[in-house]
Amino acid sequence: MEEKVTITDVAKLAGVSKSTVSRYLNNGYISLEKQERVRAAIAETGFKSNFFAKRLKTKESKLIGIVLPRMDSVSVGKLLSGFARIFEPLGYQGLLLVSNLEVEKELQNIESLQQQGVDGIIVDSVGITERHRELAKTSGVPLVITGQSAEGLACIKIDDYGAGHMMGAYLRGQGHTRAVFAGVTETDTAVGVERRKGFLEGFTEGETEATVDFVQTGFDFLSAYNKAADILACRPTVIVGATDNISLGILRYLHERGIKVPQEISVTGFGGYDVGAVVYPALTTIFFDYELVGMKAARFLLDKLAGKAKHEKLEMPLLFVERESVRNLAIGQDSEKLGLQSLV
Repeated sequence: MEEKVTITDVAKLAGVSKSTVSRYLNNGYISLEKQERVRAAIAETGFKSNFFAKRLKTKESKLIGIVLPRMDSVSVGKLLSGFARIFEPLGYQGLLLVSNLEVEKELQNIESLQQQGVDGIIVDSVGITERHRELAKTSGVPLVITGQSAEGLACIKIDDYGAGHMMGAYLRGQGHTRAVFAGVTETDTAVGVERRKGFLEGFTEGETEATVDFVQTGFDFLSAYNKAADILACRPTVIVGATDNISLGILRYLHERGIKVPQEISVTGFGGYDVGAVVYPALTTIFFDYELVGMKAARFLLDKLAGKAKHEKLEMPLLFVERESVRNLAIGQDSEKLGLQSLV
């Protein structure tokens, strides 16, 4: 049986005092040079298995595990800001892991955090599986999920179906009958299924001639830009990006080719990113308060740690933001109807 590594062993190897190692483990101040020496000694000795030994004494580590789908996202930045507003004043710190939009990697990250002794975990999920349910049920570490929802799990999310339906109904009211929904795969239930379904039903409700084509993109600006030619081949009057980021990639493509928005084609998105207000034309969208989602999720997790919270779905409010990127085709249609009536 291997001998257990102690804080004394780490201190000796790093050439520092035990108090210095203790300050490092408890996020106290030590010089950068000593931080590197202690970090290297921990890695070499395998002391990482004892890294959260303090948890055994205090019953808490003051660490919150956070699993994110990606880092290069406006929504993720807002989400992290919301977490920080709740956790930091209470002395909690976040331990971040990124899944790169892969469900399997997300599950691995959850398991890793559970083993590292964090007090709780928040997952901005790319898609909930049965394995998510098992991990939430069998682990003693409280888990809160954002971005997706499932029965029996503690979830906080945007009403994606409602947002899609709201946008669809708005564009129908603006006289549009040919739309392209530029979205992501159905592995992302919230954006790829619920938001798309809500839009389809809101746009076609009561309109027998209304059509919606679907073109798959990624979440990123570039993949949407690269799919723009396929989107235009559908000859829509309006392009609906499943996120503002997708819509901005399409807007760039249209601008480069001299296609005027909204005179020749309309574009909308979802998210309410700040950049959507400064591009030209400003983007019509539905604002999601991701910072509030982060705050609610953090507070929900703390309530769970205190034994107060129940397993429930908490959905966030939606705000429609009408700007300049949509042309009202109904005005022309109404004028034509009035002209015909005057000739009768």
